[in-house]
Amino acid sequence: MRHTPRVVDVAVGLGSHDLGVAAHCAALYHAGLFKTLLFTGGNSPGTLDWFPRGEATHFREHALALGVPDEAIVVEPDAANTGENIAFSRDLLAAAGVVPRSVLLVSKPYMERRAYATARKLWPEVEVTCASVPLGFDAYVKTMGDEKLVVDMMVGDLQRVIEYPKRGYAVEQDVPEEVLAAFASLVDAGYDGHLLGEVTKPLSPPRVQRSAPSTAARTSP
Repeated sequence: MRHTPRVVDVAVGLGSHDLGVAAHCAALYHAGLFKTLLFTGGNSPGTLDWFPRGEATHFREHALALGVPDEAIVVEPDAANTGENIAFSRDLLAAAGVVPRSVLLVSKPYMERRAYATARKLWPEVEVTCASVPLGFDAYVKTMGDEKLVVDMMVGDLQRVIEYPKRGYAVEQDVPEEVLAAFASLVDAGYDGHLLGEVTKPLSPPRVQRSAPSTAARTSP
Protein backbone atom coordinates (compact mmCIF):
# COMPACT_ATOMS: atom_id res chain seq x y z
CA MET A 1 0.00 0.00 0.00
CA ARG A 2 3.02 2.27 0.55
CA HIS A 3 1.32 4.02 3.44
CA THR A 4 3.51 6.03 5.77
CA PRO A 5 2.99 4.87 9.37
CA ARG A 6 1.61 7.70 11.49
CA VAL A 7 0.20 8.38 14.93
CA VAL A 8 -3.13 6.56 15.37
CA ASP A 9 -5.60 5.78 18.13
CA VAL A 10 -5.09 1.99 18.00
CA ALA A 11 -2.83 -0.49 16.21
CA VAL A 12 -4.12 -3.93 15.25
CA GLY A 13 -1.59 -6.70 14.67
CA LEU A 14 -3.15 -9.32 12.41
CA GLY A 15 -2.36 -12.87 13.44
CA SER A 16 -0.63 -15.21 11.00
CA HIS A 17 2.35 -17.57 10.81
CA ASP A 18 4.73 -14.57 10.70
CA LEU A 19 6.00 -13.52 14.14
CA GLY A 20 7.67 -10.57 12.45
CA VAL A 21 4.28 -8.86 12.56
CA ALA A 22 4.49 -8.77 16.36
CA ALA A 23 8.07 -7.51 16.23
CA HIS A 24 7.11 -4.72 13.85
CA CYS A 25 4.20 -3.78 16.11
CA ALA A 26 6.63 -3.51 19.00
CA ALA A 27 8.95 -1.29 16.97
CA LEU A 28 6.08 1.00 15.97
CA TYR A 29 4.91 1.16 19.59
CA HIS A 30 8.37 2.22 20.74
CA ALA A 31 8.35 4.83 17.97
CA GLY A 32 5.37 6.41 19.76
CA LEU A 33 2.75 5.84 17.05
CA PHE A 34 0.06 4.46 19.38
CA LYS A 35 -0.68 3.67 23.02
CA THR A 36 -2.99 0.68 22.49
CA LEU A 37 -1.92 -2.44 20.61
CA LEU A 38 -4.47 -5.14 19.86
CA PHE A 39 -3.36 -8.56 18.64
CA THR A 40 -6.03 -10.65 16.94
CA GLY A 41 -6.04 -14.29 15.93
CA GLY A 42 -6.85 -17.75 17.22
CA ASN A 43 -5.64 -20.50 14.92
CA SER A 44 -6.05 -21.71 11.39
CA PRO A 45 -4.82 -25.08 10.14
CA GLY A 46 -1.69 -23.35 8.85
CA THR A 47 -0.67 -21.82 12.18
CA LEU A 48 -1.64 -24.42 14.78
CA ASP A 49 1.81 -26.05 14.76
CA TRP A 50 3.56 -22.66 14.83
CA PHE A 51 1.48 -21.09 17.60
CA PRO A 52 -0.41 -23.79 19.53
CA ARG A 53 -1.76 -21.34 22.14
CA GLY A 54 -3.14 -19.09 19.42
CA GLU A 55 -1.63 -16.44 17.19
CA ALA A 56 -2.61 -13.42 19.29
CA THR A 57 -1.32 -15.03 22.48
CA HIS A 58 2.09 -15.79 20.98
CA PHE A 59 2.24 -12.33 19.37
CA ARG A 60 1.52 -10.74 22.77
CA GLU A 61 4.30 -12.77 24.40
CA HIS A 62 6.76 -11.72 21.71
CA ALA A 63 5.80 -8.05 22.05
CA LEU A 64 6.22 -8.26 25.83
CA ALA A 65 9.70 -9.74 25.33
CA LEU A 66 10.47 -6.75 23.12
CA GLY A 67 9.51 -4.26 25.81
CA VAL A 68 5.87 -3.42 25.11
CA PRO A 69 4.14 -3.04 28.49
CA ASP A 70 1.37 -5.50 29.27
CA GLU A 71 -1.11 -2.71 29.98
CA ALA A 72 -0.76 -1.48 26.40
CA ILE A 73 -1.77 -4.83 24.86
CA VAL A 74 -5.26 -6.16 24.17
CA VAL A 75 -5.74 -9.74 22.96
CA GLU A 76 -8.55 -10.95 20.71
CA PRO A 77 -8.04 -14.74 20.73
CA ASP A 78 -10.85 -16.10 18.57
CA ALA A 79 -10.60 -14.79 15.01
CA ALA A 80 -10.00 -17.48 12.39
CA ASN A 81 -9.74 -15.34 9.26
CA THR A 82 -9.13 -11.76 8.19
CA GLY A 83 -12.77 -10.73 8.26
CA GLU A 84 -13.04 -11.96 11.84
CA ASN A 85 -9.74 -10.24 12.69
CA ILE A 86 -11.29 -6.92 11.72
CA ALA A 87 -14.83 -7.48 13.03
CA PHE A 88 -13.81 -9.04 16.35
CA SER A 89 -11.21 -6.33 16.99
CA ARG A 90 -13.77 -3.62 16.28
CA ASP A 91 -16.33 -5.24 18.59
CA LEU A 92 -13.85 -5.94 21.40
CA LEU A 93 -12.71 -2.34 21.44
CA ALA A 94 -16.31 -1.07 21.34
CA ALA A 95 -17.24 -3.30 24.28
CA ALA A 96 -14.40 -1.68 26.23
CA GLY A 97 -15.67 1.78 25.33
CA VAL A 98 -12.89 2.41 22.80
CA VAL A 99 -14.14 3.88 19.53
CA PRO A 100 -11.04 4.77 17.49
CA ARG A 101 -11.10 7.25 14.67
CA SER A 102 -7.82 5.94 13.21
CA VAL A 103 -6.34 2.44 13.09
CA LEU A 104 -2.95 1.11 12.00
CA LEU A 105 -3.24 -2.40 10.56
CA VAL A 106 0.03 -4.31 10.84
CA SER A 107 0.29 -7.44 8.71
CA LYS A 108 2.58 -9.54 6.55
CA PRO A 109 4.02 -7.43 3.70
CA TYR A 110 1.96 -9.05 0.95
CA MET A 111 -1.26 -8.85 2.96
CA GLU A 112 -1.56 -5.07 3.31
CA ARG A 113 -3.98 -4.56 0.44
CA ARG A 114 -6.35 -7.35 1.51
CA ALA A 115 -6.29 -6.09 5.09
CA TYR A 116 -7.09 -2.61 3.85
CA ALA A 117 -9.91 -3.77 1.57
CA THR A 118 -11.42 -5.85 4.37
CA ALA A 119 -11.28 -3.00 6.87
CA ARG A 120 -12.86 -0.58 4.41
CA LYS A 121 -15.80 -3.00 4.14
CA LEU A 122 -16.20 -4.00 7.78
CA TRP A 123 -14.92 -0.94 9.66
CA PRO A 124 -15.63 1.94 7.27
CA GLU A 125 -15.90 4.60 9.96
CA VAL A 126 -12.19 4.46 10.83
CA GLU A 127 -9.29 5.91 8.89
CA VAL A 128 -7.05 2.97 8.01
CA THR A 129 -3.28 3.01 7.57
CA CYS A 130 -1.40 -0.19 6.74
CA ALA A 131 2.09 -1.18 7.78
CA SER A 132 4.41 -4.18 7.50
CA VAL A 133 8.08 -4.99 7.89
CA PRO A 134 9.83 -3.05 5.08
CA LEU A 135 11.56 -5.98 3.39
CA GLY A 136 11.96 -6.89 -0.26
CA PHE A 137 10.96 -10.33 -1.52
CA ASP A 138 14.35 -12.04 -1.17
CA ALA A 139 14.93 -10.70 2.32
CA TYR A 140 11.42 -11.65 3.41
CA VAL A 141 11.79 -15.20 2.08
CA LYS A 142 15.05 -15.50 4.00
CA THR A 143 13.31 -14.54 7.25
CA MET A 144 10.57 -17.13 6.64
CA GLY A 145 12.89 -19.87 5.37
CA ASP A 146 10.43 -21.31 2.83
CA GLU A 147 10.11 -19.74 -0.62
CA LYS A 148 7.31 -22.08 -1.77
CA LEU A 149 5.22 -21.22 1.30
CA VAL A 150 5.70 -17.49 0.79
CA VAL A 151 4.80 -17.58 -2.91
CA ASP A 152 1.82 -19.85 -2.25
CA MET A 153 0.57 -17.40 0.36
CA MET A 154 1.14 -14.39 -1.90
CA VAL A 155 -0.77 -16.02 -4.76
CA GLY A 156 -3.63 -17.02 -2.46
CA ASP A 157 -3.76 -13.56 -0.98
CA LEU A 158 -4.08 -11.96 -4.40
CA GLN A 159 -6.84 -14.39 -5.32
CA ARG A 160 -8.74 -13.24 -2.25
CA VAL A 161 -8.26 -9.59 -3.22
CA ILE A 162 -9.92 -10.50 -6.53
CA GLU A 163 -12.65 -12.80 -5.25
CA TYR A 164 -13.73 -11.47 -1.87
CA PRO A 165 -15.41 -8.26 -3.07
CA LYS A 166 -17.79 -10.46 -5.10
CA ARG A 167 -18.75 -12.21 -1.85
CA GLY A 168 -19.20 -9.04 0.16
CA TYR A 169 -16.10 -9.56 2.30
CA ALA A 170 -14.06 -6.60 1.09
CA VAL A 171 -14.17 -3.51 -1.11
CA GLU A 172 -12.96 -3.88 -4.67
CA GLN A 173 -9.36 -3.03 -5.51
CA ASP A 174 -7.79 -2.19 -8.84
CA VAL A 175 -5.62 -5.10 -10.01
CA PRO A 176 -3.42 -4.28 -13.03
CA GLU A 177 -3.44 -6.64 -16.01
CA GLU A 178 0.23 -7.46 -15.57
CA VAL A 179 -0.43 -8.56 -11.98
CA LEU A 180 -3.29 -10.77 -13.14
CA ALA A 181 -1.03 -12.30 -15.79
CA ALA A 182 1.69 -12.98 -13.19
CA PHE A 183 -0.94 -14.56 -10.94
CA ALA A 184 -2.07 -16.91 -13.71
CA SER A 185 1.53 -17.82 -14.53
CA LEU A 186 2.36 -18.64 -10.91
CA VAL A 187 -0.72 -20.82 -10.51
CA ASP A 188 0.19 -22.68 -13.70
CA ALA A 189 3.69 -23.15 -12.25
CA GLY A 190 2.23 -24.93 -9.21
CA TYR A 191 2.02 -22.18 -6.63
CA ASP A 192 -1.51 -23.16 -5.66
CA GLY A 193 -1.18 -24.27 -2.05
CA HIS A 194 -3.26 -21.43 -0.64
CA LEU A 195 -5.92 -21.04 -3.32
CA LEU A 196 -9.59 -21.04 -2.45
CA GLY A 197 -10.75 -24.57 -3.05
CA GLU A 198 -13.87 -23.66 -4.97
CA VAL A 199 -12.01 -21.27 -7.29
CA THR A 200 -9.26 -23.40 -8.72
CA LYS A 201 -8.14 -21.33 -11.72
CA PRO A 202 -9.85 -17.95 -12.20
CA LEU A 203 -7.42 -17.45 -14.94
CA SER A 204 -7.08 -16.31 -18.41
CA PRO A 205 -6.13 -14.00 -16.74
CA PRO A 206 -9.29 -12.98 -14.85
CA ARG A 207 -10.57 -9.47 -15.42
CA VAL A 208 -11.48 -7.22 -12.54
CA GLN A 209 -13.77 -4.26 -13.06
CA ARG A 210 -11.85 -1.07 -12.46
CA SER A 211 -13.06 1.33 -9.78
CA ALA A 212 -11.67 4.43 -8.13
CA PRO A 213 -9.93 3.95 -4.77
CA SER A 214 -12.32 4.25 -1.84
CA THR A 215 -12.12 7.31 0.37
CA ALA A 216 -14.38 6.35 2.89
CA ALA A 217 -12.38 -11.72 5.19
CA ARG A 218 -7.14 -18.15 5.99
CA THR A 219 -9.66 -20.33 4.43
CA SER A 220 -12.46 -17.80 4.31
CA PRO A 221 -12.34 -13.94 4.51
